[in-house]
Amino acid sequence: MMSPQRNGSPPPRTPGGPQSKPPAPSRMTLDALVRGKRAAPLRVVLYGVEGIGKSTFGANAPDPIFLGAEDGTDHLDVTRFPSPESWQEVLDAVRVLTAEQHDYRTLVVDTLDWAEPLLWAHICKRDQQDNIESYGYGKGYSAALDEWRVFLAALDKLRRQKGMHIILLAHCWIKPFKNPEGDDFDRYELKLNAKASGLVKEWAEHVLFANHETYASKDARTKRVRGVSTGARLIYTTRTAAYDAKNRGDLPESMPLSWADFTAALEAHQPADPQALEAAIREKAEQLSEAHKRSALAAIERAGGDAVKLAKLNDWTNARLGEVT
Repeated sequence: MMSPQRNGSPPPRTPGGPQSKPPAPSRMTLDALVRGKRAAPLRVVLYGVEGIGKSTFGANAPDPIFLGAEDGTDHLDVTRFPSPESWQEVLDAVRVLTAEQHDYRTLVVDTLDWAEPLLWAHICKRDQQDNIESYGYGKGYSAALDEWRVFLAALDKLRRQKGMHIILLAHCWIKPFKNPEGDDFDRYELKLNAKASGLVKEWAEHVLFANHETYASKDARTKRVRGVSTGARLIYTTRTAAYDAKNRGDLPESMPLSWADFTAALEAHQPADPQALEAAIREKAEQLSEAHKRSALAAIERAGGDAVKLAKLNDWTNARLGEVT
């Protein structure tokens, strides 16, 4: 026999009763799987030496709108926001582009190192600190990372909802690098606090370094070496000891500093369909030596359907075929 309910106590919950709600169905099902490449707006960080043409690179992107210091684009016929006077105004500009209707297809932030002091001032005012160093050793820069994450998340939302390319421009500076494997050396780095720089580079799909093309010339009489510029302005896409760079398109290591050349290189280096690549590699592998055949087939498995890896394996297979013939 059930004991009587105490006055004022709620009735016991029973499974399936009106107070229970069925769990929401999960989106993570095998029926929801999709495969293949997806075209998406680009996330680009371009940094380089003063006056190299970073703003011009952004101005030649599709239907750009600039966010940054007003005098940074005086020489360009572009659309620009008023120069923000606070970090909140930087975020407001991104929010407006996300929420309102417009025809812009690219947001160009010119430059990150111009925006960073606004971010520092924002968190110092919020946290009642005199300056970014007042937090204590390194703590201010760690606090700033949270605001950088808010900013980058807002840019990603803009990309998703409006399909806009994001180009973040920055200057560079030369910093000493402590080499754990040998002598220390100097290298070009993004002109941001190191923690913020690492976060921004991780966020970007393409980190491009812009510089004048130079080569070393040694005087036969004095033996002195001097740098000589060819006059060419280049972007570099792959990391070296001298600078950071990366790309997601298997791009050439360098190319002219222009949006047209950059996007043409992306299109030219788009890998073929991974299934077609795998079939071609397997067919060619049958013509190779037994050892090379085993290597090719094992590499197919390691590639796991990655089109870029399969494209490189296809090049390797073609080279081995050339040796056979």
